[in-house]
Amino acid sequence: MTQNRWVAFRGWPVEALEFYEGLAADNSKTYWTEHLAFYEDRVRGPMRELLAELEPEFGPGKIFRPYRDVRFSKDKSPYKTHLGAWLALGGYIQLSADGLAAGSGAYRMEPDELDRYRRAVAGERTGTELTELIAAIESGGIGVRGHDSLKTAPRGYPRDHPRVALLRHRGLTTWIEWPPAAWLGTAAARNRIAGFLRASRPLRQWLEANVRS
Repeated sequence: MTQNRWVAFRGWPVEALEFYEGLAADNSKTYWTEHLAFYEDRVRGPMRELLAELEPEFGPGKIFRPYRDVRFSKDKSPYKTHLGAWLALGGYIQLSADGLAAGSGAYRMEPDELDRYRRAVAGERTGTELTELIAAIESGGIGVRGHDSLKTAPRGYPRDHPRVALLRHRGLTTWIEWPPAAWLGTAAARNRIAGFLRASRPLRQWLEANVRS
């Protein structure tokens, strides 16, 4: 992303969200081809600029391809109705007709990671630490979500464990959504993303220390 650092991020125009409204209504190659130049310049372009400005603190970023993998899906719509990107040091950014969203953490853990996660949650020191940092993050208006959660305690753990709700998760992330607003068309969008990622950092650090090590 370093080659784009001299281009200042100025947010997304309202037409970028309207582009995705149109794509949701007409998810066709014709629509995509007709709007490709706009997508590259006014949708993907600002995301490249944003990632370049976030890189010094959050690592290099990568923008996901706009094409859906339809091989195993009944929905054969060829294009994603959102723009997604991730940052190497932890973070996901998404733009769609619904506005801007961001996440951080571990959406899906591998079996060895899941085993370490459950041991850490069950441990008194590390489990209490996780509970406290989640409470602190949520007090700032950021949600902490479990993903692909079991209906009951995993095998080997008591159903009445004080942190059974956390033990049931197979993924754990922070997540925030901002609906369309005028600030999306300004550099304030970068500040909100950066603020979210900083507030989410304790969860990412806990996962790195206890799950991904």
